[in-house]
Amino acid sequence: MQNLKCHADRRNKGFCVHCGGPDETDDHVPSKVLLDEPYPENLMVCPSCLRCNNSLSDDEVYLACLLECVIAGEVDPLKLGRSKIGNVLSHNEALVERLKRARTQREEGIVWNIENNRIEAVVLKLARCHAAYEYNEPSLDAPARLYFRPLITMCENERELFEHSTEEVFAGWPEVGSRAMQRLLVVGADLYREGWLLVQIGNYRYRVSEESGLTVRIVLREYLACEVTWE
Repeated sequence: MQNLKCHADRRNKGFCVHCGGPDETDDHVPSKVLLDEPYPENLMVCPSCLRCNNSLSDDEVYLACLLECVIAGEVDPLKLGRSKIGNVLSHNEALVERLKRARTQREEGIVWNIENNRIEAVVLKLARCHAAYEYNEPSLDAPARLYFRPLITMCENERELFEHSTEEVFAGWPEVGSRAMQRLLVVGADLYREGWLLVQIGNYRYRVSEESGLTVRIVLREYLACEVTWE
């Protein structure tokens, strides 16, 4: 990732991007538990208060572990694709038991009883960081739309709409000086496809646009598609 400096309106800086509170710490985006080491150089950070930065740590771990278990179809730490998550679960017996209770084997296959509120909270946190970092647009209000679903559950048309915008990637030009505007002018190796920014192969990619409102799309582990929109 390119570590682009933001030269946009300073009035949109200097406070927590999640609640508008004091700028007390840096919130890494994406959360490190969603990435493997070595981490990308110049990992993005956004201003955050201590409360917001710390309050969702357990939910972020839950989401990262849930994803690996769903992908593997197992809760056994030794059978997961990411060794980092296997190590996390091997030291968290309570979470292992929680995930085992969420897994049900049925005739049609494995069904997972996921904790939607925890996933929503993490997705919203990530989206707020991306909106603030790329477009210099703090989005403190509740979004007009937030959803997440596995990519494999999308039909062809749904996948096409999610992956490839019906409008140009930068349909509305970002604020002068914002990182999104700079990406219009400096097209580097971190551009993935059609505006998707690749943070770590196979683990995390995202895009921010102003198609029908400020929209953040995120793909986790090339499995979970997330979309958050503010009108």
